Amino acid sequence: MDRYGPDVTAEKIHPRYLRMPHAERGMVVGLFGGSFNPPHQGHALVAEIAIRRLGLDQLWWMVTPGNPLKSRNHLAPLAERIALSEAIAPDPRIKVTAFEQALGMNYTADTLARIKAVNRQVHFIWIMGADSLNTFHKWQKWQTIAHTFPIAVIDRPGSTLSYLSAKMAKSFHYARVDEDDARVLWKKRAPAWTFIHGPRSALSSTQLRAGQ
Repeated sequence: MDRYGPDVTAEKIHPRYLRMPHAERGMVVGLFGGSFNPPHQGHALVAEIAIRRLGLDQLWWMVTPGNPLKSRNHLAPLAERIALSEAIAPDPRIKVTAFEQALGMNYTADTLARIKAVNRQVHFIWIMGADSLNTFHKWQKWQTIAHTFPIAVIDRPGSTLSYLSAKMAKSFHYARVDEDDARVLWKKRAPAWTFIHGPRSALSSTQLRAGQ
């Protein structure tokens, strides 16, 4: 059985979404990955805050085939999640993509290594919501991820204090960058991370799937 579960065949997806987006030399690019099942305005808010506070030239909205830490029983088709993401992310700086499906890579660490290998002259920042920070240490090769690109953690409801309690935050406390310096995070050598406070949306994909 495919690791990613049901209905993720590339034939149903426009080829442009299966190619890694193009970024020019010297650009600062945010990488925002997730299953987006479904995408919602909370995700759009994270992307908006990241673009503004980090001074991004682009943000790659990476719709993953699946998440090994979550059940795939109710995972919507990849093409559907791409279309819904496009609908709520109209900013031209946001590039909705599903190139991980074409690469066939299983884990974020491997994807980031590939991105780094083919974009040597681009400055990347990995972006995650604060709710993901709490479980980051369960990700495959999470420490490798932290050493690959700087990380920006965007505040989410119920997770504001994760920058104090999360295992990743404790392990890399020495590498934390003050959020006032978020716009120069891209200049920092990984490991480097910051926690960005700001407006929060209470929406969650879990609640939306449950019809709440």
